[in-house]
Amino acid sequence: MLKHEYKIIDAFLLAPWKKLTFNEVKKAYGSESKSYVYDILKKLVNNGILNEEKAGNVLLYSLNLGSLKAQVYAGMAAEHKAWNKGHIPFKDLEKLKNKIHTPFYILLITGSYARGKQRADSDMDVVIICDDKEEPKNFYAGLKLLCEMNIPEIHLYTFKKSEFLAMLLNNEANYGKEIAKNCLILAGGREYYAIINEAIHNGFNDTHLS
Repeated sequence: MLKHEYKIIDAFLLAPWKKLTFNEVKKAYGSESKSYVYDILKKLVNNGILNEEKAGNVLLYSLNLGSLKAQVYAGMAAEHKAWNKGHIPFKDLEKLKNKIHTPFYILLITGSYARGKQRADSDMDVVIICDDKEEPKNFYAGLKLLCEMNIPEIHLYTFKKSEFLAMLLNNEANYGKEIAKNCLILAGGREYYAIINEAIHNGFNDTHLS
């Protein structure tokens, strides 16, 4: 059942600020059975993972990201999805992870590798989001050589939590919004969705991405 729940949640992970209709969830899930999808949705609502609201005659569902439980659940689902991508060179990322010496960080892949559109000569875009107490340039300095020597070369970006949040809320196009639209979460899923929740609470939505 957990596998099917993750598949339902996957419909929300691409744009966790969106509200989806039952038909949109059903289409993303790919099931012909309305009752089966409805039962899973109802279970996720009852467990506090999803919100359900009525707009006219239509039921709308959204991630309940104000809940710690939902943040943890969405984070686990996103990490599970990322770690099951066969084209990602996980050994290289493990070497990178082993050089990160801090209790808090979010590790993301963006760009062509996140989309599954990488070529043989593609760099791998990797993002580290650290606590505001940390200095991103120190992360970059300590990992720069490993990233440059790696094959494929790792193109590393480092941000503080507050910097990432500010980019999401900024009205202009920026790399933070590109991350939100296209990323695989390898570590720190709960923390990532906590930032997304804060952004939504401050008005973040699709209009910020256009």
